[in-house]
Amino acid sequence: MASRTATIASGHGLHARPAAMFVQAVNDSGLSITIEKDGREAPAGSILGVISLAINQGDTVTLTADGENVDSILDSLVVFLETDHDAE
Repeated sequence: MASRTATIASGHGLHARPAAMFVQAVNDSGLSITIEKDGREAPAGSILGVISLAINQGDTVTLTADGENVDSILDSLVVFLETDHDAE
């Protein structure tokens, strides 16, 4: 099992648009990934699960997964989370 920690960069946190983009990237990876914030976990491939964590700018989350190419996939998801998508 591999895990990565990321600090959310988007100015408004992981609200609907960046959350949907994140969930799509997770689902495209083909891995079952868990996202955790403050001891609460959710499936990262579920928009409702991700939004229910109320992830704000500056929050730290942990992604956990197992599978083929897990390291590169988690690394790319960390880059996504640490990019300010509200500035685009």
